[in-house]
Amino acid sequence: MRRSVWCFETTRLVAQSVSKGNEMTAFDADRAKGTKREVYAELHRQAQGLFEGERDVIANTANLSALLFFHLPRLNWAGVYFLKGGELVLGPFQGKPACVRIGVGKGVCGTAAAKQASVLVPDVHAFPGHIACDPASNSELVVPLVRGGRVLGVIDLDSPEKGRFDADDQQGVEALAAVLVAACDW
Repeated sequence: MRRSVWCFETTRLVAQSVSKGNEMTAFDADRAKGTKREVYAELHRQAQGLFEGERDVIANTANLSALLFFHLPRLNWAGVYFLKGGELVLGPFQGKPACVRIGVGKGVCGTAAAKQASVLVPDVHAFPGHIACDPASNSELVVPLVRGGRVLGVIDLDSPEKGRFDADDQQGVEALAAVLVAACDW
């Protein structure tokens, strides 16, 4: 029942957004308030509520992508890539159409998967081998999804603003990644 209430509230916010003709206006007003750490703590709480009783990886990654995209400011893309057959394959996301397949070790996403470590890039144009799915992206944060030493995929956040992401963002998204990994049947 708890998840149903949250879904109703989310639907209400979407309806407000559409009626105003500007998605970000409605969601900006409803974003969690406080310090960045407080915002991530609230997103963590909301993600746990969304995942409660749901083990499906597609459902949970779709909801996490939407939660991040609509509640974190200054993003132009938020989504997940799954590791399949030695490459990252596009999963649920919010934003413009994206690259469908990325080789492990290629670009920011592939580097995070290869290193099994988060990669925070203040200026993607200075990152060797950056893959420009959206030319408007200027900074990126990629956090691997790891269970038992095995990479399952990555969470990818892009921003049109250089230097948009910092250590607090990395720590917050890493905590959300841990919740996601634990909540799904991979």
